[in-house]
Amino acid sequence: MSSMAAPSIEKNWFGHPRGLTVLFLTEMWEMFSFFGMRAILVYYMTMHLDMEQEYASLVYGAYAAFVYFTPVFGGMLADRWLGKSRAVVIGGSMMALGHFMMSSEALFYPALCMIALGNGLFLPSLASQIEGLYRDGDVRSKSAYNIYYVGINLGGFLAPLVCGTLGEAFGWHWGFAAAGIGMLLSLVIYLCGRRYLPPEPARGVEARAARPPMDRAARDRFALLIGIAAIVVIFRGAYEQNGNTIALWADTGIDRQLTASWSIPMTWFQSINSLAVFIFTPVLVARWARLAKRGVDTPLLARMAFGATIVGASYVALGLVAAWSEAHGTRASWVWLFVWFVVFTIGELYILPVGLALFGRMAPEGFRATSIATWFFAGFFGNLLAGGLGTLWSQMNHGLFFVLIGAVSGLSAVLLYMLSRRHRGVGQQGEVGGTAVLAR
Repeated sequence: MSSMAAPSIEKNWFGHPRGLTVLFLTEMWEMFSFFGMRAILVYYMTMHLDMEQEYASLVYGAYAAFVYFTPVFGGMLADRWLGKSRAVVIGGSMMALGHFMMSSEALFYPALCMIALGNGLFLPSLASQIEGLYRDGDVRSKSAYNIYYVGINLGGFLAPLVCGTLGEAFGWHWGFAAAGIGMLLSLVIYLCGRRYLPPEPARGVEARAARPPMDRAARDRFALLIGIAAIVVIFRGAYEQNGNTIALWADTGIDRQLTASWSIPMTWFQSINSLAVFIFTPVLVARWARLAKRGVDTPLLARMAFGATIVGASYVALGLVAAWSEAHGTRASWVWLFVWFVVFTIGELYILPVGLALFGRMAPEGFRATSIATWFFAGFFGNLLAGGLGTLWSQMNHGLFFVLIGAVSGLSAVLLYMLSRRHRGVGQQGEVGGTAVLAR
C-alpha cells in the first residue's frame, strides 16, 4: 500500500476515500459497455451478419481471447511510459469509438480490434490505482476491492437488460450504441473525479533498477504459476461457453414464454451470472472467514479444483436436460437455464477470483504485474480453446455437447486437485477479495 496519500484523497465518502467511488463508478460503466456488447455479439453475428455458427464461434473466441491478451502489453505501456491516468483515458476513448463503430457492418472487425486494444490499456491501469488510495496499515483497504468488485458486477448485471433488450426489440445497432454511451459515461466520471485519485508512481529506468532481481525461489514460483495457468486454460475452454453456445441454446433450446404475449428476452439470462455473484460472494467470503477462525484454511488450489468440479457437474446436468428435451421434441423450461447459471456462478466464485488471488499472493516482490500477466495469458489461450470447442455445437447432439464441455471442466478439476496434493501449502492463510476485481 502507498505510505503517502495526496491531501485531496484524504476526505471520505461512505467511509472510504473519494477516489474509490470514482473508480467504482468508472468501472461499473465500463463493464456495462463490455458485457452489453458481449451479450449480443453472438446473436449479431449469426442473425444479422448471417455467419455460420462455427465461424461465429471462432470469431467470438478470438475476440474474447484478445481481450485477455492486450492487458499484458497495455499494463507494460502504462507502467513504463504512458502512466495509469493517461492509459485509462486513451484506452476508454478507443473502446467507446469501437462500440460506436459496431453500428457499421463494414467496420465490424476493426471495431472488435479497437475495443480489445482499448481494453488492454484501460483494464490494468484502472484497478491498479486502488492500492494508492490507502496508507500502510489502513484496515479499510481489505474491503476496498470487494466494494470495487460490486461495481463490476452491477455493470455486468445491468448490461444485458439494457443493451440486450434494445438489441432484440429495436435492432442490434441500438444495443451497441447503448454500450458506447456507457463507455462515454465511464470516461466522463473518471475525468471529473481524477483529482481524487493517487499520484502517478515513478516510471523509467530508475524505477525499474530498484526492482529486486529474479532469484531461484522466484523462478520456482513462476514455474508453478505457469503450470496452474495451463490448467486454467482447459477450464476456460468450458467456462467461456456461457456467452457463446449457452447463449445460442437460450435462443433455440429454451421455452422462454411466460404469458401469451410475452417471453423472456434471451439476452436477459446473461444477467443471472452477475446477480448470483452479488448474492453468493458475501456468503462464501463469510463462510471462509468462519472456517479460518476455527483454524480450517483450505488451500486455494483445492478451492479451485472444487469450483471446476461444480462447473463441470452443472454442464453435465444441463446436457441431460438438453438430451431429454431433444428426445421428446420439446424445449426445456427456462427454469433449468436459470438454475444452471446459479450453480455455474457458485463454481466460478471458487476458481476465477480465487485463482487470481493466488497469482497475486505468490508473485515475487517486484514481479506482481508479470504474475498477473500470466493469469491473463491463461484467459487468452482459454478463450481460443473455447472458440474451437464451440464449433462442435452445430456438428453434434446438444446434450452430448454439454456433457463433453462438462468433461473438459472435470479434467481441469482433476489436474488442479493433483497439483493441490503435491503443493499442499500453496495459497493458505489469505483472503481472496483483494484481487478478485480483475476476474472477468
